[in-house]
Amino acid sequence: MRSLISILDFSVEELADLIATAEDIAANPEKYQEACRHKTLATLFFEPSTRTRLSFEAAMLELGGNVLGFSEAGSSSAAKGESVADTAKTVSNYANIIAMRHPKEGAPFVASQAATIPVINAGDGGHQHPTQTLADLLTIHREMGRLNDLVIGLCGDLKYGRTVHSLIEAMSRYSGIRFVLISPKELRLPDYVRCNVLDAEGIPYTEVTSLEEAIPQLDILYMTRIQRERFDDAAEYERLKDSYVLTAQKMEHAKKNMAVLHPLPRVNEISVKVDEDPRAAYFRQTLNGKFMRMALILKLLEEAKQNSIREAVDTDGWVYDKVCTNAKCICQTEQELPMAAELIEGVYRCVYCEKKVQ
Repeated sequence: MRSLISILDFSVEELADLIATAEDIAANPEKYQEACRHKTLATLFFEPSTRTRLSFEAAMLELGGNVLGFSEAGSSSAAKGESVADTAKTVSNYANIIAMRHPKEGAPFVASQAATIPVINAGDGGHQHPTQTLADLLTIHREMGRLNDLVIGLCGDLKYGRTVHSLIEAMSRYSGIRFVLISPKELRLPDYVRCNVLDAEGIPYTEVTSLEEAIPQLDILYMTRIQRERFDDAAEYERLKDSYVLTAQKMEHAKKNMAVLHPLPRVNEISVKVDEDPRAAYFRQTLNGKFMRMALILKLLEEAKQNSIREAVDTDGWVYDKVCTNAKCICQTEQELPMAAELIEGVYRCVYCEKKVQ
């Protein structure tokens, strides 16, 4: 029985199959209206969400299934101190599959080890957001007609932007990919993504601070908002929040077939005037997310039916004498959860949040 915690849990071939299924769902929705009849999706959202939660719910309902769950931690037993693991064990008795969003990095991974049904990571803090990446992949494929030989610009919050981290991991497996990382120095891509993915795989990239200078060379421009909820220092957020704003004037310097993506919600980093540009793909992206989540639910439920045994995690390389100091890691709050680390590219990193440990 599989879960989806990181986009790397699926091979390139499996991603191609998901894209093909999503395309078929989009073209022939009536074929899938009863595909999940008598199945239930539990949406466990410990953090606010609009698109991701409603997209999952729409996906399951359009497959003929049912939905239960909660939309904030305050309306769950987490408010009473219940652990993620206990929540996952309990909900396994009520549903067939879980979609979980949590502010603590690594929480969906912990849930997947406790649950007896598949768990989908719907976003964990500033760490990963693999189903947004599925939406991104389908959007890029539909807009550009390919997933290789692309120059991809990632702009804004590259430090806390979990969608950026997952997209880099996914696109690094395709040939001819080059990244342009556009951010203020305070919001640069974390070392664990740069070292573990880009440097380790020899993926070419450049780091710049100017959107205007970068935009003419891009095939894809992936805008992100500066996320207030990820900052511990309100003053730092206020100083950085307006670092990049994409305007119609800046779009004049972009390629005629460049596609603009954004995981949404936007604040003011994309002018509403850009919405009128045919290259603005971010609202099409939200629809693509529903199709890909439908395909994902079908895949995981089918695999769970064929194999109900939980996938074992390889812990042979884990060490337990290191300390994770990331306050946003699930190991800081989960009851009796052992702190563990793996040696990756010569650096010990927490197995839950992937941050460097001491």
